[in-house]
Amino acid sequence: MKHKRLLVGILAGVLILIVVLFAAGYFMVDYALKPGELTTRSRNINGSWEQMRHDYPELGPWLDSLRTVDALKETYIENERGERLHAFYVPAARPTRRTALIIHGYTDNAIRMMPIGYLYSRQLGYNILLPDLHAHGLSEGDAVQMGWLDRLDIQRWANEARQLFGDSIRTVVHGISMGAATTMMFSGDVERMNVQPPQCFVEDCGYTSVWDEFKGELKNRFGLPAFPLLDIASLFCQWRYGWNFREASALEQVKQCTLPMLFIHGDADTFVPTWMVHPLYEAKPGPKELWLVPGAEHAVSYKENKEEYTRRVRNFVERYIR
Repeated sequence: MKHKRLLVGILAGVLILIVVLFAAGYFMVDYALKPGELTTRSRNINGSWEQMRHDYPELGPWLDSLRTVDALKETYIENERGERLHAFYVPAARPTRRTALIIHGYTDNAIRMMPIGYLYSRQLGYNILLPDLHAHGLSEGDAVQMGWLDRLDIQRWANEARQLFGDSIRTVVHGISMGAATTMMFSGDVERMNVQPPQCFVEDCGYTSVWDEFKGELKNRFGLPAFPLLDIASLFCQWRYGWNFREASALEQVKQCTLPMLFIHGDADTFVPTWMVHPLYEAKPGPKELWLVPGAEHAVSYKENKEEYTRRVRNFVERYIR
């Protein structure tokens, strides 16, 4: 009888543990892919304009001039699920083939990438296209895709750029943080696609993989190991959204990219830890450069080093885009 009670107790404990783990995994997927900042930050369009103008006052005259001549325009595409995705675009002041496709980060939006838009449009004379990623800004969707499914949307945006600026455009894809991971994930596909590829890429503080990034966040925020919670959350993500954390790997994708890429990472970054840029850089075949930005934390390399950042980007893209 005692043995039977003990067995029942063990089985009940195991069942409770399984239920708790699955509930925690389900919660983690929502916590990571449906964060409150999507509403309070990314979807807050007026607040994003105000914050961007406050942080980058030098952009004010440029933006005002764009509005005066109706040069700041909007466009939409549909993804394979029929969701409507939004972007801003600005044709260059003088007709040119040179074009920048600029990709924002986690819970950001196209508006918050206008400083990089300014770099390419105002300072380098490029056409610019700034998409709102799925579930961000003015794009439809209810869950962040962490760059993995976004890479397929970027393929559509690259095609849209040709519709907007001409079939003969020469393009750089430039992403920051999750946008940089998106850029690298996209880069691994472009040479296999039946379309004209970009000429080069700039990735600024992107992560090696969604698994690595979430593993670090689990440890740093909650003091928890990856196993088994991250495995369970990844299964829920596969079930609910059709992709999992392990397959969403910028590291594996850059191994397939032989086109030129500039890697930028702050050497004081702890959110996407600086160590991640080294395996990414080593894995990437073909032309590449690495700039470790002294003292820069996450996603502030441009803000804190505008002249040097602009100089390095200019020197890199001008080698491949005429």
